[in-house]
Amino acid sequence: MPKPKNRTTVKVTKEDKTNKKDKTSNICRKISPVHDFDEEEIKKIRLNLVEWYQCNKRDLPWRKLATDPDINKRSYSVWVSEVMLQQTQVATVIDYYNKWIKKWPTLVDLAKASLEEVNEMWSGLGYYSRGRRLQEGAKKVVEELGGEMPRNAEDLLNELAGVGRYTAGAIASIAYNQVTGLVDGNVIRVLSRLRLIGADSTSHTCMDVYWHHANKLVDVDQPGDFNQGLMELGATVCTPKTPNCSVCPLQKYCKAYSQVEVHKTDNASKLLSDVTKNGKIKMAEISDIECLVEDCSLCFDKTETWDPSMGVMNYPRKVKKKAAREERTVVCIISRTDSDNNLEYLITQRPQKGLLAGLWEFPSQLITDESCDITDTLNTKYGIVLSGDCKRLKVGEVVHIFSHIHQTYVVESITLTDHIKDKTNQDDVRWVTKDDFLQSAISTAMKKVFKAYEKSSDSSASFNKGLKRKRGKSQDTADSKKQTSLNSFFIKQ
Repeated sequence: MPKPKNRTTVKVTKEDKTNKKDKTSNICRKISPVHDFDEEEIKKIRLNLVEWYQCNKRDLPWRKLATDPDINKRSYSVWVSEVMLQQTQVATVIDYYNKWIKKWPTLVDLAKASLEEVNEMWSGLGYYSRGRRLQEGAKKVVEELGGEMPRNAEDLLNELAGVGRYTAGAIASIAYNQVTGLVDGNVIRVLSRLRLIGADSTSHTCMDVYWHHANKLVDVDQPGDFNQGLMELGATVCTPKTPNCSVCPLQKYCKAYSQVEVHKTDNASKLLSDVTKNGKIKMAEISDIECLVEDCSLCFDKTETWDPSMGVMNYPRKVKKKAAREERTVVCIISRTDSDNNLEYLITQRPQKGLLAGLWEFPSQLITDESCDITDTLNTKYGIVLSGDCKRLKVGEVVHIFSHIHQTYVVESITLTDHIKDKTNQDDVRWVTKDDFLQSAISTAMKKVFKAYEKSSDSSASFNKGLKRKRGKSQDTADSKKQTSLNSFFIKQ
């Protein structure tokens, strides 16, 4: 792949200065050989990985823009893609990315957008603070940095809100050709298997070593392709549950793979071997897979053992997640018919900070006890007093899992029969049609709630229609019998 012009190349040692304190220096001087790379391995890994990536990389829209001659377009496109890809699958991101770039093709365009527009565009993608920080960063670049993105990882990290060490490394290496490593979930998995890192992958010690290895391995001539290759390998070959070791370009340098092969050999009570052309037997080369450091901080904990049935999937070690807290929230879908006979729904905007900040939703209230009732909230916040003529129905429950909350929405619908004097003149409260609602900045959870409501409404309508049909049919049958009886009477007479 030809290199874009005007890229800035920085020596590897520059990366050590991107952090005010390089925490990796002390620990990395003490790494056991089994967990480290030698110079010959580094050369081969660079060569094999870059070559593999250039032949096997997926055709993704942001990779095309990352080679644009315009350095600002390159950096902007990489920035948007990397933020969207955080905690989100590639297949999901593609459509969102294409729509985003079409609407805001440059950083200047994004800076002019409102937060409401950004939230609407991000609707359904999750982790909404990402979109907000993108827009905040774009505004800062335009208003304070003269419209020019920072040109290295250190400045990206220090100048732009929401840009962490990983994102800074991705932008700097891919867009600017800076020789700097990066570490994400895919990279952690690949490095853990290559070097038998079985300790808690989220620990400070392990993270320091991952960054040390990433900066040590990165190709000095093609850092962008190398880093993308490392992530691509983790995403498509060295996967969490179904790794395809047979096609891995780094199989020869993977100690987790060697460990599996040694175990197979021990079980078969014979040495790994193959037959040369002249018929002689030679032992297969297997790298040292035993750590001789006592109480090594990168090996499995003493209480844990290597599981033969898992193979390379023993690495990295999975950390038990904290159980998500349980929450129950009552949600009211309040509807009315306007003067033009259009059905409208009441929605309200969430606070600008916290979970789902700034998004729109149906009126809701956290259930704190069994006696919790949303009636008072509807009155005090929205000016809605429920009269006896209101049609109030239970819709059911909808479950939505956030990263740290197991949320159950107890959904009910309220149909207002007259136009009341409400408080919808507030900026954070409005009446909308169905189309307006679906085009608003709403969360996936609210979409699920509305879908349950529509399904319930359709079921009720079908039931009532069937009931009327049944009643009508019964009445017709009864009338028919009566008529037959009268006719018979007159005939007999």
